[in-house]
Amino acid sequence: MAGAGNSAPIYPKPDPDPFYAAPADLASKQPGDVLATRAMPPLAIFPATTVTEVLFRSTNSTGKPIAATTTVLTPDAHRPDGPLLSFQHIINGLGAECSVSRVLYTGDPNLIVREAPGWNVLLARGWSVALPDHLGPTFAYGAAKLGGQVVLDGIRAVKQVDELRVRASPVAMVGYSGGGMATAWAAAEQPSYAPELKIAGAAMGGVPMNLVKMLETLGLNSHPVFGLALAAGVGLEREYPDRFPLSEQLNEQGVAARDQMSNSCTNDIIAAGAGHGALDFAKTTSMIQDPDARAVVEENSLELYDGVPTMPVFEWHSPIDGLIPIDAVVNTDRRWCEAGAVVQSEEIPVPDHLTAAVLGIPMALDWLDARFRGDPAPSNCPAMHDN
Repeated sequence: MAGAGNSAPIYPKPDPDPFYAAPADLASKQPGDVLATRAMPPLAIFPATTVTEVLFRSTNSTGKPIAATTTVLTPDAHRPDGPLLSFQHIINGLGAECSVSRVLYTGDPNLIVREAPGWNVLLARGWSVALPDHLGPTFAYGAAKLGGQVVLDGIRAVKQVDELRVRASPVAMVGYSGGGMATAWAAAEQPSYAPELKIAGAAMGGVPMNLVKMLETLGLNSHPVFGLALAAGVGLEREYPDRFPLSEQLNEQGVAARDQMSNSCTNDIIAAGAGHGALDFAKTTSMIQDPDARAVVEENSLELYDGVPTMPVFEWHSPIDGLIPIDAVVNTDRRWCEAGAVVQSEEIPVPDHLTAAVLGIPMALDWLDARFRGDPAPSNCPAMHDN
């Protein structure tokens, strides 16, 4: 729902499903507390699997309570306290229809063709799979720190739901691109945000480790996927309305593009900004130099965050990626290594973002399987130090 006037932040349309609504006593709940659960209809794409939605209390980027959701796939082969994997799906979206919990029931071909076969491999192993809506209730795309907190609180919540039989399960996390960003932030935030959680490992690929560099790359000049940069700006304004006043900086064309994408998912977001850049949509570039606005982006850039995972990490990326800054990935891996983290980093020898995802996932899943077995985690940190 739009605010009053073009200079106010624009929020997504209210969700008509009352399940997603925050209860009146939300502030009295603790992060990870379960607010509601419901059984969902079975899905033909996931045979012999039950689907459960969990509403839980989480925290936004400014410390305020929010209601968030995760969807749990429980295969018939799951044994009590068998493995639980939090799978952070890529959510490039600004509206409710983009959430994983919605997309599962809308027949999105990208989900069915690209993701479902891989998820079925995990379900066939007896793993339960949690799919958090990690952008939060306002779909604050770009608010990466928020994503990590929602992931961690989702794990806390799922482990409290007795019928899911995961209270004592070993837990791991995986994600790619935007899902990798939520995974990486969850791994880095866990020691301070959820220290009681024991997580066996986190596998992350194609992670935008530095949003400052990424937005400068995508935003200042015309770019085919500039829409993603604008959407990240819209999401950050939703999360930090007082510190990131994007809307008041937009010209008429920019406001139109913002309004067009305010409830959109990937394809429509990209279409709204394709071939454009910040200079097309902004009245002025003063916001780029504004220290407070820049600080918001820096606060959501993992390369600049001092938290270090204490769980083992598997990280993979293409060495030539037109979408994310690879130097930020390498710098973050090295910093984690130097702080004592156990990191296995792999370069996938392909020149693009999406192919690296496909080729890296089998390695990531083998790595996760070993973590669930309790095998010692490998590390190539010394090799990274030598480069």
